[in-house]
Amino acid sequence: MARATTLFRSPRRISRFALPSSSSCSFSSASAPRNHRHRPTPDVPTAPSLLRSHIRLLPSSFHPHLTTHFRCLSSRAVPASSDTPPSECSEVKDEVLDKLGFEKVTEEYIGECKSKALLFRHKKTGAQVISMSNDDEEKVFSIIFRNPLMDSTGISQILQRSVYCGSRKYPVKNPFEEVIGGTLGNFSEKFIYSDRTCYVVTSTHTKDFYNLVDMNLDAVFFPKCVEDLQIFRQEGWHFELNDPSGDISYKGAVFNQMKEYYSQPDPISILKKTTRQAIFPETTYGFDCAGDPKVIPQLSFREFKEFHRKYYHPSNARIWFYGDDDPTERLRILSEYLDMFDASSAPNESRIKPQKLFSEPVRIFKKYPSIPFADFKKKNMVCLSWLLCDGPLDMETERTIQVLLHLMSGTIFSPLKRILLENGFVDVFIEVSVELLQPLFSVGVMSVSHDDILKVEELVMSTLKKLAKGGFDSDTLEVSLNGMEFNLREYNDEPYTRGVSLLVRSMDKWIFDMDPFEPLKYGKFLTALKSRIQKEGSKAVFSPLIEKFILHNPHRVVVEMQPDPQKASRAEKAEKEILGKVKASLTNKDLAGLVRATQELRLKQATPDPPEAMRSVPSLSLQDIPKEPTTVPKEVDYINGVKVLQHDLFTNDVLYTDIVFDMSSSVKQELIPLVPLFCYALQNMNTKDTCFVGLRHLIVRKTGGISIESMIRCTEDPCCHIIVRGKAMAKRAEDLFHLINYLLQEVQFTDHRWFKQLVSHAIVQYQQSAELEGQNIIALRMDAKLNVFGWIREQMCGISHLEFLQALEKKVDQDWERISSSLEEIRKSLFTRKGCIINMTTEGKNLAKSEQFVGKFLDLLPGNSPCATTTWNARLPCVNEAIVVPTPLNHVGKSVNIHDTGYRVNGRTDVISTFLVGARTWLPDRTVISGAVYASYRFDNYSGACSFLPSGDTNLLKTLDRYDNTGDFLRQLEMDNDTLKKAIIQALKNDSCEYLDPKAKGYNSLEQYLTGVTEEERKRRHEEMLSTSLKDFKEFADAFDAVKDKGVVVAMGAPNDVHAALKDRPDFFQVKTPFTRAEF
Repeated sequence: MARATTLFRSPRRISRFALPSSSSCSFSSASAPRNHRHRPTPDVPTAPSLLRSHIRLLPSSFHPHLTTHFRCLSSRAVPASSDTPPSECSEVKDEVLDKLGFEKVTEEYIGECKSKALLFRHKKTGAQVISMSNDDEEKVFSIIFRNPLMDSTGISQILQRSVYCGSRKYPVKNPFEEVIGGTLGNFSEKFIYSDRTCYVVTSTHTKDFYNLVDMNLDAVFFPKCVEDLQIFRQEGWHFELNDPSGDISYKGAVFNQMKEYYSQPDPISILKKTTRQAIFPETTYGFDCAGDPKVIPQLSFREFKEFHRKYYHPSNARIWFYGDDDPTERLRILSEYLDMFDASSAPNESRIKPQKLFSEPVRIFKKYPSIPFADFKKKNMVCLSWLLCDGPLDMETERTIQVLLHLMSGTIFSPLKRILLENGFVDVFIEVSVELLQPLFSVGVMSVSHDDILKVEELVMSTLKKLAKGGFDSDTLEVSLNGMEFNLREYNDEPYTRGVSLLVRSMDKWIFDMDPFEPLKYGKFLTALKSRIQKEGSKAVFSPLIEKFILHNPHRVVVEMQPDPQKASRAEKAEKEILGKVKASLTNKDLAGLVRATQELRLKQATPDPPEAMRSVPSLSLQDIPKEPTTVPKEVDYINGVKVLQHDLFTNDVLYTDIVFDMSSSVKQELIPLVPLFCYALQNMNTKDTCFVGLRHLIVRKTGGISIESMIRCTEDPCCHIIVRGKAMAKRAEDLFHLINYLLQEVQFTDHRWFKQLVSHAIVQYQQSAELEGQNIIALRMDAKLNVFGWIREQMCGISHLEFLQALEKKVDQDWERISSSLEEIRKSLFTRKGCIINMTTEGKNLAKSEQFVGKFLDLLPGNSPCATTTWNARLPCVNEAIVVPTPLNHVGKSVNIHDTGYRVNGRTDVISTFLVGARTWLPDRTVISGAVYASYRFDNYSGACSFLPSGDTNLLKTLDRYDNTGDFLRQLEMDNDTLKKAIIQALKNDSCEYLDPKAKGYNSLEQYLTGVTEEERKRRHEEMLSTSLKDFKEFADAFDAVKDKGVVVAMGAPNDVHAALKDRPDFFQVKTPFTRAEF
């Protein structure tokens, strides 16, 4: 499993917040930029927890009505991709190739990713280079070094951090931190594995891309860290001593990180790590590539330098290029670096040695550190693992095993996953690790009582034996083959884009000197596998694999882990004893030297880089930025009187569709809070013919998924829609639209007990997510006090929605008839052709073929709603509020309406917002001083809401003073041209220059259409951002000061912190306690 370090990523356009995730409610202004900082939103489980009590309802075969309809739509062979390369792919001429010092090894066109693929070899050093040419505007570069480990000192992680701390051409402390503001780069990460280190950068801008490529090449081949002991100490480890009479401690970025991790590890991670150590006792995979804090201090600077010398050499390098840039220029850049080296023996020294297979199974018992005083009764863990073979698998066998894994555990309906769920084991992972030299199959179960460990083992083994004996039914096969084909076609390995996903797939074989292009080709394999299953049956295909690689495989390890609340404290005590002995062995002179070294390192860290060094860091100029925003192809047509938006984009024959229903004039105001739960219920309640579990199973058999969500955008009038989003292989467009219609029209709101469980589940999920979504919650609450648009989205996604759910839960039993009637009224109001819009994204040939199925779908919809037209006009009282939550993390925000002054939010305002939340500018510096973790600034282009949202503040009121001083800060601001330029570039990257994959492009175009954002408006905003000046900052300051005292404040904090705030300012807040565990 790789560990990744992220330097920069283009932020997602919007975070969706609503607690049943299947009915998510997105919210923002119609404008593009979202200048708030994001933290990852946790996956909100909807199926396992809700399905356990109903899992046995799944019939062995579905209702004849459904089965009959889909039997005629049986799976067909995967269409062969075109073998003809696009004519626009540039050629690298032989004479140029020879001049640059390369030779061509292989060349082919890979239709599955629409790319011309070439493998080159640098003749002098043997460096291998893959050059993938296509029409993807996102260009990807990566350099990979194979580096097996001999211990758990964390040397690969320390080195991958250290090489980014300055280099020959870029001699600043952190050039990649400095370059962020001046780049349109979308993604920069460093991955470490137990057998390799991988550096990746991407950008849509060619000059910018080559700047990042050059910085990476200089960093890995000529880093300052191999000459500078202080970098090793800073990034790895060192003894820290502030005073000769004090205690010595270990410090260092990697040491600190791993010490924290080992003291409070994620249970799944520690179980997987322990399993790897047990199953690979003799190879690199048994070591912790990130470092064990007990072992990290054993690493010497000499070993560190030798590791770089041996493995970070062109002879040991695998270099990847992807995108629409010139393949000749790629090689020219590389030759400048590679020609400086001679060949080395690194390829032989870095070969990964295989683990010798065991002759009999092994059982391991270990303890893991846990939180003291936790309930330990069901905190044990167990993992059954098999090392599948003594070397790499061929691609066909590996992929067949991956299909087998999906058959056994890919969905909640899969037999191995299902048997564990039915027996109450819900915290489970089942995986095949194919990135290793020898693939590993594991079944891990957390939250198990000690008495149930043997039961888990028996369930797993008996299920595997049963599957080997009986095979799989046709429905399960269809689900797995459909799921695998989607995974292969979409290249949707979140959070990676297509080019990075292809890199990762290719690298997993390339690193072992296997064909790097084979993992990218899957069409023939899927066709052959389907044909083989049809001829021989699933048992003949999969049973031999289960028997050979699992049941008859003696290399099996069972790892049993038990929580130990004292383990971390014992480790801390042992560390102090070691450090005590170290100090006792030092002379007074040694201690004085250690104090001096500590001070010198801190001084270096605090000393700014000299201006001449800073000028070495490349940056785009405003002249380099495109003069117009990126556009998406869009054709507007009509089918049966309904508007259809079509986007002709390469999606690898996947059809993405969004069916939009207008709710802004059809749903009664009092029913708005019920709409998210209505969407959730549509996907989690039964129809007349089948239970919802069966319907879900049918959906995953025939499509790539269907979701229903609400979209709320602020325009001159509130823009509110329900959007049904679905995807399927283009050949199954008929299935997709039929299933969507069946879901919308046939789900019955009759089971009030199950509906009550859905309500209860939604309440729990909302409360559990409150801490992570605190900023969004208070932003919703503030907007609801300023305008109708804000009120609507708060009713559907905010605290008001939670209060509605809590009241609804109490009413379900007594007033179910009225509630059921309201749900039906929403359905009749929404799902009509009036106001409906269809949005489709796929290749042109598929768009044309899908139109007939769109027509059939629309024919089944009513023409108009029988309900009367309605209007909405409401907002919350404009008073300050404090929402009490049972969490230590506080949030506080203040919002004003900047439009009240006559000022209008525009593209220049986005630049100002970007500057305010940017690194080392006003808000982060001040909020860190006052105790806040981070802050964001949000502008709503239509309503004029201007919101300040610090997070993690221990003092709920102090930081608000900073917000009120925004005007003074901007008026006194002295900004050089470089700082202004970087703010402009970052604002553009988050808006009109943002890279989106085809699916996101189609949906983003739909959003713009629904909110009335024209290409002319986008161009105007783009030009406004490019022309931003310091004068615009001053004008905003004046407008802000005119309304800052008219704002509204909403806080969200722990009871003690709310008490403290009210003590300082009595009656400043009205207090709300909507969370059941919050006491005030």
